[in-house]
Amino acid sequence: MALRIKQKLERKFGDEIRFFRGLMDKPKAVGAIMPTSSYTARKMASVINPDSGLPVLELGPGTGVITKAILARGIAPEKIWSVEYSVDFFQHLVEQYPGVNFVHGDAFNLDDTLSHLPDQKFDAAISGIPLLNFPMHMRVRLLESLLDRLPPGRPVVQFSYGPVSPICAQPDRYHIQHFDFVMRNIPPAQIWLYRRG
Repeated sequence: MALRIKQKLERKFGDEIRFFRGLMDKPKAVGAIMPTSSYTARKMASVINPDSGLPVLELGPGTGVITKAILARGIAPEKIWSVEYSVDFFQHLVEQYPGVNFVHGDAFNLDDTLSHLPDQKFDAAISGIPLLNFPMHMRVRLLESLLDRLPPGRPVVQFSYGPVSPICAQPDRYHIQHFDFVMRNIPPAQIWLYRRG
């Protein structure tokens, strides 16, 4: 009886348990007090153009809430490339979302992490990385690395808990757009779009 209750709770709250375990083990890599809400994830995925024919790049999928929203947007699993740093999250994601191209690696070094896709262009890049935990020069370098992998005008989508863009403005290099303020997230989140061209 106790084993059945434990299994039922693990099925119901497995993602939350995994999230809090990741938060305790590597707080800098997780960077939030709760998993991203499904509403925030759907809003982020809404910028994807399912008709572009290009794959989508996801960074920091964590428990897979944003991955699920990308799939719901109509993107086939094999058209998603998702980079996860945590081994625990990575193993869970591979089991949870068969067919999605999960890559265990460092999003801040995409040349190595995606070395098998040197010239691949993506429709959009959707990032759940807690950028505020990293110095500004790393954030800018990551953004520019992502923009290099997108056609002109296509967005990098990033959410953040801060009141302003987590990446400083450099209008000669990229454009910043505030996309949404999501109250239905704990804590409330800002969604930002970054583009070239």
